[in-house]
Amino acid sequence: QVHVVESGGGLVQPGGSLSLSCAASGSIFSINDMAWYRQAPGKERELVATFSSGGSTNYADSVKGRFTISRDNAKLTVYLQMNSLRPEDTAVYYCKLQIIPTRWSQMYDYWGQGTRVTVSS
Repeated sequence: QVHVVESGGGLVQPGGSLSLSCAASGSIFSINDMAWYRQAPGKERELVATFSSGGSTNYADSVKGRFTISRDNAKLTVYLQMNSLRPEDTAVYYCKLQIIPTRWSQMYDYWGQGTRVTVSS
């Protein structure tokens, strides 16, 4: 079994910072791409940032220069550092990990449970 657990959401004032974490555990052979998504109220889920197994990162235009994605392969964890937060960043944030559970498995997408980020004064 694979478990993916997020942490770090909360309430922050505009201009503030938050850091999110997403840790995987269980039967894991390897993890390919790691990503963060978000879903604001009344909107579709959107991609925020990705960190490939090869080391490349990509960001949505709306967060470039403000958010930083990083990963610790030894800890099976992906992070999202969010700075200069704006009210429009308010959403539930989800991580998605491309996990190969065993040497003989195909790759599966595993999602975190979501963590709420609210940016408001």
